Amino acid sequence: SHDSLTNLPNRMLLIDRLNQVLTRLPWRKRLAAVLFLDLDNFKHINDTLGHLIGDHLLVAVSERLQSCLRDGDTIARLGGDEFAIILSDIARAEDVGKVAQKIVNAMSKRFSLKGHELLITTSIGISLYPNHGGDAETLLKTADTAMYRAKGQGRNNYQLYSSG
Repeated sequence: SHDSLTNLPNRMLLIDRLNQVLTRLPWRKRLAAVLFLDLDNFKHINDTLGHLIGDHLLVAVSERLQSCLRDGDTIARLGGDEFAIILSDIARAEDVGKVAQKIVNAMSKRFSLKGHELLITTSIGISLYPNHGGDAETLLKTADTAMYRAKGQGRNNYQLYSSG
């Protein structure tokens, strides 16, 4: 249920937690958000510095992500350099953008790892429940679609899902 490198929840546990959040939300009249993150140009780090440095960077990224979120939020590593976050109990959709920008800013700061100073950025896609899907798989898919739009917009940014 956990990623062996970062000790974050894996995809299976993420979906289980998201289903739990979605079950509780209709009574609370609140929103939930799924953020799908991909590290920009991570392959270049693995190719030039090696997978060991890449692994150290993934661990450091997971720690930095945790520092950006509340205790009740879930961060998962889906594989490679892809992460997903569940923000539960959101009062207003605008609040999600503030969290996403906080993550973009945090990832843009230098990482010092094993004698290397690394700069990395992230592209983030956001989907909101119930606006962009009513189940875990749909919310992950729409967040992933929005993440590809963020990459297409020049990377190092976040985009809210749009069907158009």
